[in-house]
Amino acid sequence: MNKFRTLTADDIECRVSTVSEKGCSLLLYKDARCDMKILDETVGPENWQRSHELINGNLFCNVSIFDEVKGEWITKQDVGTESYTEKEKGQASDAFKRACFNWGIGRELYTSPYIWIKQADVALKELEYQGKKKYTTYDKFRVTQIIVEDGEIKALAIRNDSLNRMVYQFDVRKKE
Repeated sequence: MNKFRTLTADDIECRVSTVSEKGCSLLLYKDARCDMKILDETVGPENWQRSHELINGNLFCNVSIFDEVKGEWITKQDVGTESYTEKEKGQASDAFKRACFNWGIGRELYTSPYIWIKQADVALKELEYQGKKKYTTYDKFRVTQIIVEDGEIKALAIRNDSLNRMVYQFDVRKKE
């Protein structure tokens, strides 16, 4: 079977997770287009396929790759969850991305460090919700560098494009 490449900085998106008056946390993720691109690059567009099926009311995705040595399709499957915007499309996309994680595409994202962006590096907006202060941000963040060794993220850099500056750096590699 083929080994999938690790994700590059351009493959990874940043999503704001939690926001407080002290800053915000970020999550790293890949989208379905990234998975399709890597499948095409690695096995060829004609050597993989996807299908969806409902099992007990849950939408599952099957990602199958043709194994030329065995002469058969090998399938890995996972379930998706609904998104806040487009319920069915989001669920199908999530199931596909999860099935691709099962193949090993982007699995290094599970080793991401906790990413906290301090208040000085994010434009916070204060809101009032049910009589309490809440915070949000509309800033856009981007991974500018990622180094993966043995399936683990060893170094990571993130830029806040809205403020035009680097806001996060992580590196656990041994210094020579």
